[in-house]
Amino acid sequence: MAKAISLTNVGKYLKNFKSDSQARISMNAATRTDVRKLAMNWEAFREIDHTFSNKVSGEMKATSQMRSGRCWGFAGLNLLRIYLGRKYKLKNFEFSQNYFMFYDKLEKANYFFENIIETADKSTDSRLVMHLLSSPIQDGGQWDMFVNLLMKYGTVPKKLMAESFHSSHSAQMNKLITRKLRESAKELRAAINGGKSKAEVSKMKDEMLSTVYQMLCISLGTPPEKFDWSIRDKKDKFKRFTDLTPQTFFKKHVDIDLNDFVCLINDPRKFTEYNKTYTVEYLGNVYGGNIIRYLNLENEELKKYTIKSIKADDPVWFGCDVGKFFTREFGVMDTNLFEFDKFFGTTFGMNKAERLDYGDSVMTHAMLFTGVDLKNNNPEKWRVENSWGADHGEKGYDIMTDPWFDQFMYEVVVHKKHLPKKLVDLYNTEPIGLPPWDPMGSLAL
Repeated sequence: MAKAISLTNVGKYLKNFKSDSQARISMNAATRTDVRKLAMNWEAFREIDHTFSNKVSGEMKATSQMRSGRCWGFAGLNLLRIYLGRKYKLKNFEFSQNYFMFYDKLEKANYFFENIIETADKSTDSRLVMHLLSSPIQDGGQWDMFVNLLMKYGTVPKKLMAESFHSSHSAQMNKLITRKLRESAKELRAAINGGKSKAEVSKMKDEMLSTVYQMLCISLGTPPEKFDWSIRDKKDKFKRFTDLTPQTFFKKHVDIDLNDFVCLINDPRKFTEYNKTYTVEYLGNVYGGNIIRYLNLENEELKKYTIKSIKADDPVWFGCDVGKFFTREFGVMDTNLFEFDKFFGTTFGMNKAERLDYGDSVMTHAMLFTGVDLKNNNPEKWRVENSWGADHGEKGYDIMTDPWFDQFMYEVVVHKKHLPKKLVDLYNTEPIGLPPWDPMGSLAL
């Protein structure tokens, strides 16, 4: 078996291509046009409409995370605003995503420093240390990380800490803070390996966190400490609430116990088992807070409890691989939407487990389910609240077909009241650790 490509082989490949008239037509089109437009199955597209048999109440205007990776936080805050909107009969409302981002970055910096201190005896070329250094303050996150931040810092209305340039365009801020964190990691490792005491190392870390805090204030602004909140409801009735803190605003007005929610995943790989709880090692934000926790169930179970939640008027936070078979312009996720196989004259045959094993699919985006279309009690499609603004889909609301759910949905978060007690008990068992680079942690990377 030849290991190198011979010129004879190249000639054969060219001859095969030239003899395929369909391939030549595809080339003529694809060299001048986006393949997604050329391969779109318009018959499949025209069958999709934005009507649903079941929708939750209280939907509001679509939000926009702009050029940042805060989808998980937007989805979480969008879930909470539905309940707040119902409570106070609001037409529209947004929590401050910038406030959320500020403390996520600060906590991730501290989480990173603690992991660097813990691994100071390992070489910098170890896979673990290289992983820790790769992206210590990224925008991504997981449900339990959202819970940690809200439980500790609360939340505020958007007008009290509006978007800054760097909250909406986070790349440069992240690069500069990451550069400082890596420099600090070098200094912490040198101090520990040079025999500095724990007290001395702790003091160094505190000074480093103060520097990160300053960089965040410069980039995002300073978080509010006390405030008044004034609203007018749908009947134009005025209300004012005074002397609030972010924590009291969350406890008194949002008033939702986030620890009552359970994170379910569908991971069909051979070495992960259903009805077992998993975590991802070295993944988190608030040191000492809730660990990442998933209960692995079959895909139909995720659908079952998502439908049950929506029927009970509860929206559902979820994580998926949004880039597959998706058109942003029309806001549609559908495995029949693009005929890439016919266009390229080949097949794409991996199943869900194989795509995870071989790096072809991971969780890339978090959004919110706000509806489902049931036919004979079976789901046909799902209504999705995205956080990419209102200029796509139905004013920012997208469609996910049920076959797409089967292939590219990985995670849903539902209230424990919608689950049988045995599953809640399983969720609370000691989790099995997955390595830090496992695809089940990808949404936070």
